[in-house]
Amino acid sequence: MDDPREQMVRLCKLAYERRLMDSAGGNVTVRVGDRVYMTRSYAGPRWQWDLATSDILLLDLDGNILDGEGEFSREGKVHLACYRALPEARAVWHAHPFNVMAFVSRQAPLPSGSEQTDKFGTIGYCVHAPSGSDALAENVAAALKPQEANLPTHPIATLIPRHGIFIASTELWLAYDCLERLDRSAHMQLLGAPLDRGQAER
Repeated sequence: MDDPREQMVRLCKLAYERRLMDSAGGNVTVRVGDRVYMTRSYAGPRWQWDLATSDILLLDLDGNILDGEGEFSREGKVHLACYRALPEARAVWHAHPFNVMAFVSRQAPLPSGSEQTDKFGTIGYCVHAPSGSDALAENVAAALKPQEANLPTHPIATLIPRHGIFIASTELWLAYDCLERLDRSAHMQLLGAPLDRGQAER
């Protein structure tokens, strides 16, 4: 993919409509060679993820803005750290998915709910660090690095305590697919909890 901006705009809007992204934040990047395309800062709170291609920044691998309108995204350092740690990664997606956030708020690991998510296994957590910090960038990259061998076959992910999720992938559409599958898995877990209690009471 030479220029991923149209696909980024389309998938970000779709993710917002499906409550996989929210107005509180999040960000999406795609790496093409030695350049990184990144959604601008405040894409959620100011534009509710209804973006134009000009809202996608073009960066070098040091984070310098080369093109696009807007400011460097708050968690952009995490994305760049992931690309440094995972040479095969070509897309990184950070979000606060509606159902996943129930697990994040309780700091509970997210188990697979069906065959749709078995390949991802149980999604655990990186070490906590403040949002926007260098430490968070290091911690997310460190949590993803042990999963690096899985990247050629499927996306990898880590939860951030009381914050959200980061997904790294070889393709943007695969990162989106993983995000939707994991949120649906979280939804199934939440719906299944009352069923489990009912069976236990019989």
